[in-house]
Amino acid sequence: MPSQLTESDLVLVEALQLAPRAPWAVLGAAIGVDARTAARRWARLRDNGLAWLTAYVPPPTLTIGYLDLAVRPDRIAALSAALCAWPQVFSVEHTTGRHQLFLGVDAVDLTALDTLVSTGIGALEGVLSLRLTVVCQVYREGSDWLARALTPAQRARLPAPAPLPHPATANPWTRLDQDLVRELTVEPRRSAAELAQRCGSSTATVRRRLHRILRGRELDFRCDIAQALAGWPVTVVYRLSVPAEALDASARALAALPETRLCSAVLGDHNLLLAAWLHGAGDCPDFEARLRLAAPAVTVSEGNLSLRVPKRMGRLLNADGRAIGQVPMTPAR
Repeated sequence: MPSQLTESDLVLVEALQLAPRAPWAVLGAAIGVDARTAARRWARLRDNGLAWLTAYVPPPTLTIGYLDLAVRPDRIAALSAALCAWPQVFSVEHTTGRHQLFLGVDAVDLTALDTLVSTGIGALEGVLSLRLTVVCQVYREGSDWLARALTPAQRARLPAPAPLPHPATANPWTRLDQDLVRELTVEPRRSAAELAQRCGSSTATVRRRLHRILRGRELDFRCDIAQALAGWPVTVVYRLSVPAEALDASARALAALPETRLCSAVLGDHNLLLAAWLHGAGDCPDFEARLRLAAPAVTVSEGNLSLRVPKRMGRLLNADGRAIGQVPMTPAR
């Protein structure tokens, strides 16, 4: 079983990050191999848990929250395992600092989020306190992070991603739309013909509905990797405070840093949350210095290392960061 992602693996990963549903012939041509070789390489990465594709509904369609839990020490492992099984909890991290668990949660609205937090997670045995922040705007997230292994010429051979729409352009989903999204969250590269068969519709209708959903970015895709085996073993999460008049410019500058995996404006004890992937814990001071240069108005309120990530965007991960299972993401209602 491969123990590391090679440079050629990262080339394929980045091609899928940029064009997750492109035909294998297109992906292969971009990276200099034939379609069968590209598909075979991807199957090896996927089957070994080294890389995987995820489809998910982004804000503003859903309400996203980040939850810090202070947990009794003897309950950390049990609570982490239990919460990994909850479909409303899309990510679970063990962290340093005052809070031992850092969760990503989603809900259909604020009322459902409150119920999930107050009567669900907050009532679990061993939870001592919690802190909730709610996402207002996402400036960068995992689907925007790139492995940076492709050459400019290779990138140019891939189809351009759909532009980000204004939230007001989102259309109400039909039952077929909901079925398509459910199927794609399980296997993001399912063809229109396979989706039509599974959803009981015609291939032509599925193509039209799917085109609208994807063009409007009502469904996002990301190609994730076993980060430690790819050379980025350290995740650091920063809570930042910035004056309101400087928030947008600061967030855009921080989102442009290559290490940034997540940059979101939030409401809570702080107004900006940033997560970065680094090559080592020793890189933190340098990254923080560049963070301050990029956004001088920002104050770092808190910074914590993720000790372990047992779940990311619905994928269950082992101690090496390999994908070993999936709990399809379902928002709280």
